[in-house]
Amino acid sequence: MGRFSLQPRTWRRGTKFDDPSGCLATVLTSNSAASEAYRTLRTNLLYYAHGDAPPKVIVVTSHGPREGKSVTCANLGVVLAEAGKSTLLLDCDLHTPTLHKIFALPNLRGVTDVLAGEYSLQGIWQEPLPELKVVTVGPVPPNPAELLASRRFAELLDQSRQEFEYVLVDSPPVGRVSDPLVLAAKGDGVLLVIDAQSTRKASVWQSMRALEGVGARVLGTIMNNVNNVKGGYGNYPA
Repeated sequence: MGRFSLQPRTWRRGTKFDDPSGCLATVLTSNSAASEAYRTLRTNLLYYAHGDAPPKVIVVTSHGPREGKSVTCANLGVVLAEAGKSTLLLDCDLHTPTLHKIFALPNLRGVTDVLAGEYSLQGIWQEPLPELKVVTVGPVPPNPAELLASRRFAELLDQSRQEFEYVLVDSPPVGRVSDPLVLAAKGDGVLLVIDAQSTRKASVWQSMRALEGVGARVLGTIMNNVNNVKGGYGNYPA
């Protein structure tokens, strides 16, 4: 990824955001089929805003690794910000953090530092694009589930709800650890990412049952790597 500045990256008007990771289709090719699919997902998500209990804190997860949850979370954050929605991306995959790699941001301070009481949320967020703030994980802790179940984390989410229109939480996979169920129970809704070529139906049902078991509101599923969609991406909200 190259060397990073020790200072948080902040977008400045008149500059062009680059995408060294190659994961942000919504930045690289704004008129592609993949970009349009993310905008369709945004439209479906904004539809919920007209309901009685619009979701603000949305957990993005999958059953297993490498199914595209972090890339989906990042691109959804970009298109929400493009629509003028103040958006916060929280990397809460305290096992294998990825958002800082996608946006090419330093990961010196992050969620774990806020939970430890060493920094404020405003003191560590980074702004890769207008209206889009990103909080990376920071130092990987030995007790992820305990941190996410803590009172401090609940307070962090409450603060985020007050300051942003949308908070997207990148979660670990449901089939690997208990963290995503803790996050799902604290969030307002869940998006489940599926790889059309590798995710088994039994895994999807297992994840859905686990999420519903903690009272999570599953907003829909997002299918990646679909052969019949040009660009290899499709989304099918439930």
